[in-house]
Formats: sequence, C-alpha cells, structure tokens
Amino acid sequence: MIPPGLLIAAPRSGSGKTTLVLGLLRALARSGIAVQPMKCGPDYIDPGFHAAAAARVSYNLDSWAMRPALLDSLIHQAGSDAELFIGEALMGLFDGVVSDGASGDGSSSGLAARQGWPVLLVLDISGQSQSAGAVAKGFASFRPDVRIAGVVLNKAASSRHEALARKGIEEAGLPVVGVLPRNADLVLPERHLGLVQADETAELDQRLEALADFVEAHCSIEAIRSLAGPTKLPTGLDQAGLPPADIKDAGLRPPGQRIALARDAAFSFVYPHLIAGWRRQGAEIIPFSPLADEGPAEDADIAWLPGGYPELHGARLATATRFQRALRQFAQTRPVHGECGGYMVLGQVLTDAEGTAHRMTGLLDLETSFAKRKMNLGYRLAELKQDCPLGNRGSLVRGHEFHYSTTLRSGDTPLFEVSDANGTSLGALGSHRGRVTGSFFHVIDRA
Repeated sequence: MIPPGLLIAAPRSGSGKTTLVLGLLRALARSGIAVQPMKCGPDYIDPGFHAAAAARVSYNLDSWAMRPALLDSLIHQAGSDAELFIGEALMGLFDGVVSDGASGDGSSSGLAARQGWPVLLVLDISGQSQSAGAVAKGFASFRPDVRIAGVVLNKAASSRHEALARKGIEEAGLPVVGVLPRNADLVLPERHLGLVQADETAELDQRLEALADFVEAHCSIEAIRSLAGPTKLPTGLDQAGLPPADIKDAGLRPPGQRIALARDAAFSFVYPHLIAGWRRQGAEIIPFSPLADEGPAEDADIAWLPGGYPELHGARLATATRFQRALRQFAQTRPVHGECGGYMVLGQVLTDAEGTAHRMTGLLDLETSFAKRKMNLGYRLAELKQDCPLGNRGSLVRGHEFHYSTTLRSGDTPLFEVSDANGTSLGALGSHRGRVTGSFFHVIDRA
C-alpha cells in the first residue's frame, strides 16, 4: 500500500522549512517509523540531509521536468515499504514557472494537489504577530485544491509573541501544531549553492539529534503526523501498489551497462532517481574518486562526471595526474560525459574564486572561471544536436542549470539547442568533441 503524505511548505525561502523537516524526519525515524522523505523541485543538497535524518534515500519530485510516468514510478518505488511521506517544498508554496512543463508548473502546490497531500505551513513570525493569521488565511484560500492542514510558527521571540501570533492563526481557522523559538545554535553551515553538503557537515548526526530534540520539545509530533492525508494512487496503480508496465522503467535510459561514476566531495550532484532508475534497468554503477586520483574502471562502458564543487578543489584536481591520464585514455575508446562541475573538469582550464588557473583534463576546448561569477538558474528544455549518452540527435530532455561559473572560451561543437521554462530560446549550449560531451545542464528526465 502507498502511505499517506504531508508536505511542509512556507511563503518563501528562509522561513525554517528545512529545520522543521530535518528535526521531524529524525524524530520520526528514531521512534521506529519508516518515514520516506521527498523534495519538491530541483535540489541536490537538501535530499542528502533528508537521507541522513531518515536513513532512507530522498527523491526529488519535479512536475515541470518529470513526466507523469516518472512521478508515478517514484511515488510507487519510494513508498512501497514506508509508513509516511514527508515532502519538503521549494521556495514559496505556490512558486513555479509561467508555462507548464511535463506534468505541471514546477510548484510545490501543484505536487501537493497531484498527490493529495495536505500542507503544513511554516510561518516565520519575526517582525509580526496577529498578521501571521492573514498570511495563513490567504494561503489557505489561494488554491481550492490545496489544503492547508496546520501551521508551525517559527522564530517566536517570547511567550507573549507566541500568544499573539497563535491568536491570529486560530482566528484564521487553522490549528497551530508547533511553535519554534529563535535558536541561532541550530543553523546549518552554508556556501554559494546553499547548505554545505551533508557528507561535509561536521558532526552531522549530533546536529540532527539536536534538531530532533528541538522539534520534539516545541511541536506535537503526533498532531503533525495526524495531518497527513492519503496519497492519490498514480494512474493505473491498483490498491495493492502494483504498477503497470509503463511506469516501471520510466526514467532516463542507462547510458551504458557499466557506468563509471565520479563520486566524491567535488562530484556529488547526481539525482538519486537517475541512479535508481539505471539500476532497475540492469545497469551497474561503479564509483571512482578523482580527488583520490582514481580513474574510471577499465571495463566500464561510459564515464560520467556529475556536478559538484570542483572549483573548491582546483589545485588537487590539477595534480591528480593518474585520474587525468586514465580519463584521457578512456575517452579514446568510450564515451565520457560531464554535467556542470564535471563539464568544467573536462575543459582545458578552471579558474577558481581567487583567480588561480588550474589545468584540467583537456578533453574539451573549454575554459571556465569561478572568479567571474554570474548566476545561471532555471529550467531547461534541450534538443540534442549530436548523439550522446543522453540520447540520440533530435531527441528532447528536460533539466535545469544552477551555477555561478562563466565560460571564457568554448571552441567545440555545441551539444544542445536550449530554451527556458517559458519557451524562450537560449541558443546553443554545451560541447561535443569526439566521444566527449558535456554542458552546465543537469538532466532530470527525457521529454
């Protein structure tokens, strides 16, 4: 059976969603509940913290980039042995894009409506009190097919502040199931793309335990759990949870039977649904660490370098001579593909934030710089102009960009023609040279 679910959302980023979600996940998990975390929208970092808190892989649900069959498959696969879904929204609850994509507008509210999940609204009440009730009432009435089931107040300054804000929420007709006081000690460390990754966060388990203690002390865990609603069964899914054949292997096709995957602190941005989908379709994932000066497995069919933070490890990658030599040798006979940070490492030179240029693998005629920062962010629909590990020429894939690095020079044949979420052409993107391909584009699903 597919378990019930609850989406934790807020009016905007920075309201305290992640604090509540992580504390709640750890509190539920340590009480013996099989809680399945999910993250709305494109995000590599939060799901890593979810997985650490709940001891279960967290999957992204993205209505703009994912086809209905893939969303259905993920709900089935992730929920088949769980007791409860806890989803974390992105940005504000209703924030999405103007034009619908594969399954919707990318908003968390759209996913809540699709899956039938009630919403627990987190309100940062700093600088207001009863007015929080007007915010909650507006959210509750904004979209009829999305139900706000309860509210958690965050950053309460005093018992008086709490009482005034609680009065406003209750006058709006909504229950308050928790009040979190201000606590700067529980802030997680951040860097330019968001939180420092879970694997790099010092004393992560102690931090998660502290968050769980904090949430348990100031929220009613049972009241929150009771707000969860039945998950709508995906199309064609029976009550026993058995999927039809067309959603079992709904994701991107494996780019090879044996996939050598770069995996360490510099290369960590790969979506769990891609790995799980490739494995379900019979592929084997063989990790290797460029930072440890390792090359791809000699018997692999393809080398895949995902995104991450190579700009923080430029000097180390530049001196990883065994890695660079092995990857160049691999590329003579088999495909090599890089996404975002992996793409930068396939180039000639990577310049870090201090302006130091580091020699990379030289497999593409590409120079990138993190010293000249410019944020590139948004959904992308990409048409392949060349056959590559993502598909055949002319096929379409959906994904996103999120990086600050700039391209100083790119002399290879472009890999994609790209448009944004509104259908506006962004022109050519990426690089193709021989068996080597790459771009700043992160693939999520085929179109």
